[in-house]
Amino acid sequence: MSSEEKEITQEGLTPAQRVRSDWKSLVEKVSYKAIVNNIPFLAFLVLLCVLYISNSQRAIDMQRELNARNRELKELRWKYMDVKSQLMYVKTETQVMTNAEKVGLKPSLLPAYKIKGK
Repeated sequence: MSSEEKEITQEGLTPAQRVRSDWKSLVEKVSYKAIVNNIPFLAFLVLLCVLYISNSQRAIDMQRELNARNRELKELRWKYMDVKSQLMYVKTETQVMTNAEKVGLKPSLLPAYKIKGK
């Protein structure tokens, strides 16, 4: 049947018959022959779906790794600041004097002087 003949037959049909004929045309389009003819396109769609899923999974994994690295960086930054403040405290003059007394050294009462050689 040509498209003109289908239009003529469609005009004389009731709405229920038109719906049935629409369903029949849809089933014909989705038939085995139509699927076989469109296998390359379907394979392309499947490939795109697989790429989309793998890409989103990779992005999620990267984000998790990035968050873990940021937590580690914050922890190391806090450790650095803690060690730096401890070092500043140990380098103070009073702390140096108390540590020297533990070893048996006493502070000099004379000012520093330069030793000159011949």
